[in-house]
Amino acid sequence: MNQIVTSAQMQSIENRMFAAGMPVAALMEKASIRAAQRVRELYPSPCCVGVAFGAGHNGGDALVVARELHLLGYKILMYSPGNGFKDLTTQHYNYAKSIGIYQVFHVSDLKKCDLILDGLFGFNLDRPMNNSLINVINEINDMQIPIVSIDLPSGIHADTGDVLGTAIQATHTLCLGLWKGAFTQDRALPYIGNSDLLSFDIPQVYIQAVLGKSNLIQVMTRPDADRHLPYHRPIATHKYHQGHLLLVVGSWQYAGAAILAGLGAQASGIGLLSIAVPNSLKPILLQRLPDAIIIGCPESSSGAIKHLPGLDWNKYTAVAGGSGLTPEPIGVIGSLLEQNLPLVLDADGINILAKLPAEQWQHRKAPTILTPHGGEWLRLFPAPVNRLTEVKEQAKKTKTVILSKGARTIISDGDHTWVINNGTPALARGGSGDVLTGLIGGLVAGAPPNAKPVDVVASANWWHAQAGSLAAQERGLAGVDALTLSKYLIRAIH
Repeated sequence: MNQIVTSAQMQSIENRMFAAGMPVAALMEKASIRAAQRVRELYPSPCCVGVAFGAGHNGGDALVVARELHLLGYKILMYSPGNGFKDLTTQHYNYAKSIGIYQVFHVSDLKKCDLILDGLFGFNLDRPMNNSLINVINEINDMQIPIVSIDLPSGIHADTGDVLGTAIQATHTLCLGLWKGAFTQDRALPYIGNSDLLSFDIPQVYIQAVLGKSNLIQVMTRPDADRHLPYHRPIATHKYHQGHLLLVVGSWQYAGAAILAGLGAQASGIGLLSIAVPNSLKPILLQRLPDAIIIGCPESSSGAIKHLPGLDWNKYTAVAGGSGLTPEPIGVIGSLLEQNLPLVLDADGINILAKLPAEQWQHRKAPTILTPHGGEWLRLFPAPVNRLTEVKEQAKKTKTVILSKGARTIISDGDHTWVINNGTPALARGGSGDVLTGLIGGLVAGAPPNAKPVDVVASANWWHAQAGSLAAQERGLAGVDALTLSKYLIRAIH
């Protein structure tokens, strides 16, 4: 159930279920009871819960949750900013009153509660709210009380993550059924807070009927990420069968980037690692990465790689470059593009790419993997309106795999798209991306021939985020420098 859907797709899936005979009321009960169970797990001591519910089925969901919590001993105050409820919501509203759930008529009355349950709007909100509703939401936010939103924080566009006038700033959001696009949009995350996916057992036949089996957008999970790690090797294998990565990295100014990329590559379990650096950095790299083959390159007066020495390209199974390279070695990136090898480009590799003609790097026969952050993205492509769809479209257009960095990282080859949602702000440190470049390069170089690059890249990113989260748990958000990250990467993966 890790697919990501638009609001229209979610509506179509539910409609197919209803047309096949699933009662709307039964589906609401199933989803809402699971939401009530999760609220109880989050807030196990019975307390006062204020339920803000709307006229639609999201309001009905909230009322079912309220009913279940009431029966468990929670004190419930219910408030709605309007009337004219849908039939099913009206039934739950009437039943709630009949069992003693107290209704208040001013949103300010919810201030006395310990928790707010937000059921004002679901995934179908697609236009800005009126001023009256905006005032209600703003007043709820101003109460500084924990808020649990059902499906989405009210006021957030389900697909784009846009704020439609204002939005509930949830402490926790319980997404029902399938992930909505808003959960992948960085702009929505301050409103979503922590999030859980609560499955209500949608049969796969209805999901596939709407989404198909290709062009899927999925949240990567640990089992997905595990499939592309070098856990298992034939007993009779040797280093030449486990991939050979060439890193082209570093300069006088950014010697550390070369080391960090090398450490990331080591963590991948790659059979052989070669690192091309300016000649003056060779002694440093030999000391820090004694198991790597260090290739000294002629360098410019500013300490950047001037050009690559004669290399036997047939030895390598993948190339990764850009970390600490500086924008100077344009010819070096040009020569990498000419090789019929999978190529990972990050940082200055992308900045140089932006200066080259499109025909020089788009539609290469071998896989091209780009890992831009927001600024690097803008040098290559137009500003995304919806990052989820834009990454997919640009990957398809350029025949590349694109990893778009963010609080939610998006990876796509145009046909399959992965979203990484286990990231941590601990990774907002210089050098984290260099470690990721080495890890991606190593996993791509060591991948079996039938592995899809987009899957391998997404797996690398998931494990990179997992290592950051593990390090942050033990050392705190401020304690995860890039060198520490590389050590936790080995722990996380192996």
